[in-house]
Amino acid sequence: MSYQYQHDVLIIGSGASGLSLALQLAESGNVRIAVLSKAAVNEGSTFYAQGGISAVLDNQDSIESHVEDTLIAGGGLCDPDIVKFVVENGKESIQWLIDIGVNFTRSSEAEGYEYHLHQEGGHSHRRIIHSADSTGKAVETTLVSRVKAHANIDLYEFQTAVDLILGNKAGLASNRCVGAYVYDQKTNKVNVFRAKTVVLATGGAGKVYLYTSNPDICTGDGIAMAWRVGCRIANMEFIQFHPTCLYHPEAKSFLISEALRGEGAKLLRPDGTEFMQRYDSRGELAPRDVVARAIDHEMKRLGADCLYLDISHQTADFIIEHFPTIYARCLQHGVDISEVPIPVVPAAHYTCGGVMIDKHGRTDVEGLYAIGEVSCSGLHGANRMASNSLLECVVFAHSAYKDIRKQLPHIEAPAPLPAWDETQVTDSDEEVVVAHNWDEIRRFMWDYVGIVRSGKRLKRAQNRIRLLQAEIQEYYSKFRITNDLVELRNLAVVAELIIECALLRTESRGLHYSLDYPVQSVDATVHNTVVQRQTIKKSKTPASNELDITREIKRV
Repeated sequence: MSYQYQHDVLIIGSGASGLSLALQLAESGNVRIAVLSKAAVNEGSTFYAQGGISAVLDNQDSIESHVEDTLIAGGGLCDPDIVKFVVENGKESIQWLIDIGVNFTRSSEAEGYEYHLHQEGGHSHRRIIHSADSTGKAVETTLVSRVKAHANIDLYEFQTAVDLILGNKAGLASNRCVGAYVYDQKTNKVNVFRAKTVVLATGGAGKVYLYTSNPDICTGDGIAMAWRVGCRIANMEFIQFHPTCLYHPEAKSFLISEALRGEGAKLLRPDGTEFMQRYDSRGELAPRDVVARAIDHEMKRLGADCLYLDISHQTADFIIEHFPTIYARCLQHGVDISEVPIPVVPAAHYTCGGVMIDKHGRTDVEGLYAIGEVSCSGLHGANRMASNSLLECVVFAHSAYKDIRKQLPHIEAPAPLPAWDETQVTDSDEEVVVAHNWDEIRRFMWDYVGIVRSGKRLKRAQNRIRLLQAEIQEYYSKFRITNDLVELRNLAVVAELIIECALLRTESRGLHYSLDYPVQSVDATVHNTVVQRQTIKKSKTPASNELDITREIKRV
């Protein structure tokens, strides 16, 4: 039996952005909030974030410098107003985290400021506040403990959002977002969550690639759901590949923080020689897109399986104090980083594009917000600068909170919504189709839509995704859903959007590098790549009833 749940605010996602918003709303008064987590509540990208949060906290630093660094890293596509807005709210956001109990690493007396600050690639100053090398864990566990203790918040774990519900699709007069269909992994039932306001805080889409630093739940669900209800999606070609993930057959998705390079770690070829100065005068502290392409080029040129990152010039005591998690994990795999270099490879890390929002987190659909990595706020442009992501999560959570709190008293609670209809489907007897298509998408995305692209590679990927879309849609229409099927359906949409956006950008800029267009355009009117779903009128002929998602994409 399925259920209908009623709340004032439905938050889909349980990372830094979703939990920060939930906590602020809950503490503002009599507001009922539902938070959906696709896995255990802390199993998201926030928990695994190592480096820290960038903010202007040192007297030698300035708002203007942080803004300038972000604009440079963003390759000319950042929204300057949004960048300034986020940076100016950085210190207040850090103080809020401190006030709720996040334990950041303090500096020594000789350093002259209260908290220890790292420097990372693209930053001209030390401005990364952190909790050793597990900042995300400190932030997430603090937020989870506060959220679980709050009477106004209902936390639902192992819940997978399937689709958003719009009022006009549910027989209501308004076209605002009024809830979501949600698959309960424990009961295998699809329930209805209805709310006055819905917030997407679902994170990114790293699992669309074969190699990624992201946890398994990062399958682009929020982006795909927003796309299906007509939201504009922007800049999906800009997928950030983190330059340094641990290369070891048993070290799944383990990130080697950029903070090591901030403390002087050097990238080396297998023969021990340095190479970054050949690619950028900033060396190891160049932005991530530059470093990732340099590593990719050297690996392909040399036929090497990996390259190396060496921090052994620092003492063992320094390494253990500043990077205890990395030290312990590498040692577990037989690598003592105080003695030998770390084998590293790039991996898909961060989705810089996403659902277009304004300064308050509002999307194109009334009643629907998006915050965090799922969104395209204008902060990152063509390349996210290190440690700006958690900052964006907390700043936009606060901005969305203020807007939602103002709007809620004027919104009527939606009436009961139509239940999920399973009358036309059966249990699948061919689940191998899901596993096979999942694997194929991730492999061709890695091979054809990775760090270095070309028109030929992108066209190959486009042809494959068109065929797979038809297979997935047919399968989805015939069989009862599973968690894997929901994720596959969303991965296919995200893959399609990445490919289409990449084909539309006829230049190399930031994280999008094309062999066919290796130079950044000097056109002063360079824009974001914005696409939106078109309304398709199906023909009466059976052949044309098969959905071809590529015909739904239009450039805005």
